[in-house]
Amino acid sequence: MTKHRLSPSQTFSRRRLRIRERRRPELLPLLAVWAVSRAALLWLLTHDTLGIGQVGQEVHVLYRHWYERIAGGDLPGDETTWQYPPGAALVLLAPGAVPGLTYFQAFVALALLADLAVVLALARAGGDGAWYWTGGLPLLLHTPLARYDLPVTALAVAALLALYAGRARLGGALAGLGALAKGWPLLTLTGTAPGPGTRRSWWSAVATALGGAAALAVAFPHTLDFLRHQGGRGVQVESVGGTLLSLAHLAGWRGQVVYRYGAYEFTGPFTDAVAAGSLLCTGAAVLWLVVWRVRSPHRSRATPLDAALAAVLLVTVTSRVISPQYLVWLLGLAAVCLTARDTTQRPVALLLLPAAVLTSFAYPLLYGEVLAVSPLGCLLMLARNGLLVAAALLSGRLLWAESAPGVLRVPRSTARGVAREAAAKSAAPVP
Repeated sequence: MTKHRLSPSQTFSRRRLRIRERRRPELLPLLAVWAVSRAALLWLLTHDTLGIGQVGQEVHVLYRHWYERIAGGDLPGDETTWQYPPGAALVLLAPGAVPGLTYFQAFVALALLADLAVVLALARAGGDGAWYWTGGLPLLLHTPLARYDLPVTALAVAALLALYAGRARLGGALAGLGALAKGWPLLTLTGTAPGPGTRRSWWSAVATALGGAAALAVAFPHTLDFLRHQGGRGVQVESVGGTLLSLAHLAGWRGQVVYRYGAYEFTGPFTDAVAAGSLLCTGAAVLWLVVWRVRSPHRSRATPLDAALAAVLLVTVTSRVISPQYLVWLLGLAAVCLTARDTTQRPVALLLLPAAVLTSFAYPLLYGEVLAVSPLGCLLMLARNGLLVAAALLSGRLLWAESAPGVLRVPRSTARGVAREAAAKSAAPVP
């Protein structure tokens, strides 16, 4: 009987598949750690007394109020606290469709389901991402369970994993759905390789987002009113610009912290200039990403994952607002990067872990100090935002170096083949 021989490419592909399967985490220990850690977060949420407490009030009061308005056929576009794309309405309506539970209970249950979906998707992809997410999310304490960022992050994670698997249309559609609910998941398409895959993913994302927005515009009036409220936002105390103003306050600057647009912001001299500076920095970050795309001919399979993390980090640190739940996005994207062997973002993922710890100290543990602009609060925000800025700069530098503009890079397998051929030639007898 003739034995079928595999070609070298088939042998290499099967070897890679076996390596990836061996590197998948053991599911039972992973789920056990997930269950224990999430039970602890549920306990914290039900007691809700850490620091300033009442972290869950956003769901109990604000989200429930929005749900009632949306269920009645009206988006709360006239409220300054509503600053979300129209797809957020679907996320807020979902808990009301869960039978037998209160709105709060259903919201938390759906958040946990989204969290579990991320764990299982990362575990299936292999690598260290599932463990990173499982252990990293609790560093934010119970805040993620009381915000709607977990379902959106799950869509972004699924979009990146689909792109990594070569399913461009599916990845684009998932990114479009995420953007319809929160906006930022569209940045997951930043690093798609030029060619048909990019065109398919972007067309799919745009079609999904615009089609969904059009359908929601028919169902609800004033779907674009959130843009007006976004434009009126100032400098939040937890942002990088807010840290600069906090330090200025310690030095004698006369500014105040007020509650508006659903967050605590600075008012006073120069706040408009700081806000404008943040917008300019965001524009510069987007321009840098465009330049990187144009000048990055050398890519690995992990480049789309790395670029997504770098893009969201850069946009986050230049934003006028850095809410605690923004770290959920960053941890999710870092976890996806860690599913790839050739990612450049491992040092960045490590920097995000202490940043998440400091975020929990900033909110809810010592939020009173932050709002009072005390020396302790200023030091805390300086350390947290310093880590985020360092992570963003490092992420961009590693992404740029990996693409190596202007440098001819030889794949490792090819380099090894050339080295073996050279060694064989040197060992051959001289005629």
